Amino acid sequence: MFFLATFLQKLEQWDQWLFMKLNGEWTNPLFDSLMPFLRSPFCWVPLYIFLLVFALINFRTKGLWWSVFFLSTIALTDLVGTYLLKHNFVRLRPCNDPDFYLHVRLLLKQCGGGSSFISNHAANHFGMAAFFVATFSRFFKKWTWLAFLWAAFISYAQVYVGVHYPLDVTAGALLGIIFGATTGYIFNKRFGFIIFGNQPIV
Repeated sequence: MFFLATFLQKLEQWDQWLFMKLNGEWTNPLFDSLMPFLRSPFCWVPLYIFLLVFALINFRTKGLWWSVFFLSTIALTDLVGTYLLKHNFVRLRPCNDPDFYLHVRLLLKQCGGGSSFISNHAANHFGMAAFFVATFSRFFKKWTWLAFLWAAFISYAQVYVGVHYPLDVTAGALLGIIFGATTGYIFNKRFGFIIFGNQPIV
């Protein structure tokens, strides 16, 4: 028990140290402008709408099911992140912690409420990325992996602007990948896209 308590204390210290590096030292004017925008729905909602429309136009009924699974992935990561993790692992956001906020360079107008662990932004975007890679990897080949880079940038922005610790986004990313890979696997087994007359993607 003592070992576990010591390990968790060390983990939190490392997490705070890395946060201060990412949020306070490894910064530049370009990212100061870009990172808050990456958190905004105006940045990423158009892309996800495009993917839904693309699937519906090109794959019709299967595209409709793809859209259902895609949206279900978001719902699952968000619900589990909020009700199973945030409500049970109550951790103050760095910008709300009275013992730590002086170390925070907040780039938003307000910090926001709710628990810091986990980052739902990271969980949602990595969930969508994993589902996209699982279902479209044979269609877009290696380019599908850019989805993970996109999710990583959005997750990194959570730390950069001062509203999450690195561990929050790491745990959120892992949760998202698990759900996205699972829903992608189920979709492929049940439906799968037929490409250029080949067999369904499985």
